[in-house]
Amino acid sequence: MTNQPDWHKIDNGQLLLIDEFLAQKPADDLYEHLLQHAPWRQESIMMFGRSVLQPRLQCWYGDLSYQYSGLLLAPSPMPEAIKQLKQQCEQICQTPFNSVLLNLYRDGQDSMGWHQDNEKELGPSPTIASVSLGAKRKFSLKHKKSGDKIDQQLCHGSLLVMAGDIQHHWRHALPKSRRISQPRINLTFRYILPNELLSKDT
Repeated sequence: MTNQPDWHKIDNGQLLLIDEFLAQKPADDLYEHLLQHAPWRQESIMMFGRSVLQPRLQCWYGDLSYQYSGLLLAPSPMPEAIKQLKQQCEQICQTPFNSVLLNLYRDGQDSMGWHQDNEKELGPSPTIASVSLGAKRKFSLKHKKSGDKIDQQLCHGSLLVMAGDIQHHWRHALPKSRRISQPRINLTFRYILPNELLSKDT
């Protein structure tokens, strides 16, 4: 794992990709543990006025609840293995995290549509750190105004960080792929603002 991350400055944001953030064995062990033991659930969200099942499984760990698309994720204690990973991400990003959203993409038919992580609980310019485990998947970003697109292949044990104003100006997605038959897990670390700080910003 590199000690000096090479941040890539993009239009209206910052991006960091470290392919070998985790060594092979720790990545393998964490992947197998989460696959078997995390409390995965397929949640429903509101889209265009109706409730639909998300095409992936999720679980949420942290001190505070998180709400998006009409879905409220209740807080639950973060396991020790994930706490250690959180600390590694904090060192690289030089920012604190207090929550993590886990996504399980069971195969290439599970996906994430175009969106921004811009909920008020995340603050004005959040840093989002995503650790990937399992199958390699394409991750795409698209600038809202220019239409510029960035594609990254996220491999087992890699770390992708979105920072700066990227959530204001870019959307991101994990598209479907017929060629993928294996699961992928990603852990997206973030900082959720306490209620007293939220009230000051609104």
